[in-house]
Amino acid sequence: MTKSFSFIALLVCTFILAVSSCQQKTKETKDEGIYLFNGAHADQWRGFQSDSLPANWVVQDSSLVTLGHGGDLGGDIITKKTYEDFDLSLEWAISEGGNSGIFFHVLENHYPTVYATGPEYQLIDDIGFPHELEEWQKTGANYAIHNADTNKKKLMPVGGFNTSRIRVKDGHVTHWLNGEKVLEYDLWTDEWKAVVENSKWKDYPSYGLGRRGHIGLQDHGSVVKFRNIRIKDLTEKGKTLFNGKNLEGWKIHGTEKWYVENGELICESGPDKQYGYLATDSIYDDFILRLKFKQESDGNSGVFFRSVLDGTDIKGWQVEVAPEGKDSGGIYESGGRGWLHQIPEEKKNILKPGAWNDMTIKVEGRRVMVWLNNELMTDLQDEKIEEGEGVIALQIHSGEDVKIRWKDLYIREI
Repeated sequence: MTKSFSFIALLVCTFILAVSSCQQKTKETKDEGIYLFNGAHADQWRGFQSDSLPANWVVQDSSLVTLGHGGDLGGDIITKKTYEDFDLSLEWAISEGGNSGIFFHVLENHYPTVYATGPEYQLIDDIGFPHELEEWQKTGANYAIHNADTNKKKLMPVGGFNTSRIRVKDGHVTHWLNGEKVLEYDLWTDEWKAVVENSKWKDYPSYGLGRRGHIGLQDHGSVVKFRNIRIKDLTEKGKTLFNGKNLEGWKIHGTEKWYVENGELICESGPDKQYGYLATDSIYDDFILRLKFKQESDGNSGVFFRSVLDGTDIKGWQVEVAPEGKDSGGIYESGGRGWLHQIPEEKKNILKPGAWNDMTIKVEGRRVMVWLNNELMTDLQDEKIEEGEGVIALQIHSGEDVKIRWKDLYIREI
């Protein structure tokens, strides 16, 4: 009896430990994010401006390998999904004299290459590259802008696997190489603008300005192996401003129509076709607001911030939501100076008429930044905006047959 009981107890303990170990492993995997490449297939990747993986990328020996057939203007791959804030880690092995890179916040649209928009974590054979290298060209650097800390860099011999990690959080970027932090910098700051303007990227007007984009891997004519590519999404959307059921938390101003349909917020001109507003009950100062909108008929609307309403008389600042070619993403001051920033001609094609558009608005102190479909449309600093306070409000413009759908409204106070 004693031996049998001991044997059963041992089995029970073993089972409990196994379950505990399994649960811990699952938790660790969840905490560490998801695999973008786990050694088996590359189904989360495709070619830049392509629907499929280029022939110069193959899966070999549990690695995603670039065969070195690409060049300066082609052969790179990007993730199918886009990422804003994230923690990316991977292992890589470069061939003798090789050159490659890891990109993030890559935009496609009409851009010719991944490096036209995406900052690059440089990968290269520091020792055996056939030409003399500057520090900004070496491994771990933010290519052509910031050098990696040479005192902390430790590289495996060519052909051996190194570990790299990139963390992006609220515009702050950190590079690690083989477990050592080798570089930190901030996107979108005055310093960032200055260093870009004094670099080879000065002729790339959208370089490093995307808020969200693809992860990219480069084929620069060298054989490079990548494995254990893992990413953790760090994006914090904040709290929802629209619950998808009713207008709780909002107040209607005017006689125009505001209603919920299929989990979406609809604004529509009423019989009066006058100005109408839907304003938050709460006041917001510094924040990041995310939302999606689709213009079903006339799209003349806007997102007001730090604004004050008296009926349908509004004073404050508006991020324009308008028909194609009419400055969506620009800033208009109501009850004051009028247009503070209008959209240049080359960005008037960013709006997607009749389709869902993503908009992110960051208001902090005197600065307002607006991204439309991940493209930076406005970066404005203004003293009067800094002094303002008030609600967030959506607009129906007067004299039009406006109908717009809104969804996924999230705000994070900062």
